[in-house]
Amino acid sequence: MDIKLELVAVPVTDVDRAKAFYERIGFTADHDVTVSEDIRFVQLTPPGSACSIAVGKGLTRMTPGSLDNLQVVVTDIEEAYADLRARGIEVTEIQDMPCG
Repeated sequence: MDIKLELVAVPVTDVDRAKAFYERIGFTADHDVTVSEDIRFVQLTPPGSACSIAVGKGLTRMTPGSLDNLQVVVTDIEEAYADLRARGIEVTEIQDMPCG
């Protein structure tokens, strides 16, 4: 039996700002639904990924900013780095870590 990860909630304080950031780095906003004054669901998917993230209001009890590590896989780190810089995203230098 296969088990696939579908969606990861990312707690944020400013939904519009988070949505704009992820769109700026190339994610696609698949859904942006306001259910009520207290609930808004925004699903964003990176190019080529079967897994998405969800930002919004009223989606999780996690404290905004408490998810401090979100890892993605790219085929060419140099190309990804150059692409992010070209989009005006502030990124740190590429680091070769012994753990991968």
